[in-house]
Amino acid sequence: MLKTYKISEIANLTDFSIPTLRYYEDLGLLRPARSSNNYRIFTDQDLKWLEFIKRAKATGLPLLKIIEYAKLREQGDGTIKARMAILEQQEQLLCLEKEKIQQHIDFLKNKKTHYSALLVAE
Repeated sequence: MLKTYKISEIANLTDFSIPTLRYYEDLGLLRPARSSNNYRIFTDQDLKWLEFIKRAKATGLPLLKIIEYAKLREQGDGTIKARMAILEQQEQLLCLEKEKIQQHIDFLKNKKTHYSALLVAE
C-alpha cells in the first residue's frame, strides 16, 4: 500500500513550513493529490522531490532555476541534458565560490604564520 502524508507531516519531515509548501504548490513545484475532502495528499515521491528542492536551495540554486528544472522534469527523460546543464552551471558556481573561500583561508593562514614568526623572534 502506498504511504501517504498530510501537509503537516511533510512539513515536519522536510523542515519546510506549511505556508512554504503551499507557496511551492502555487508555483507548480508541487502537485499533491487531493482527498475527497480536498486535503493535500503527499507521497514518498513528493517527499523525495522536496528533499531535492531543499538540497538544490542549499547549493544556492535560485528558486527560478528550480522551477525551470521542475518544468523540464515534468517533460520526461528527453530533458535530461537540459537538467544536467542546470546542475552543471550551479556546480561551476560552487567551485568558483570554493576557490574564493580557499583564497580567504590561505590569506588567514599566511597572516597567522607571519604573526607566529614575530612572536618567536621576541
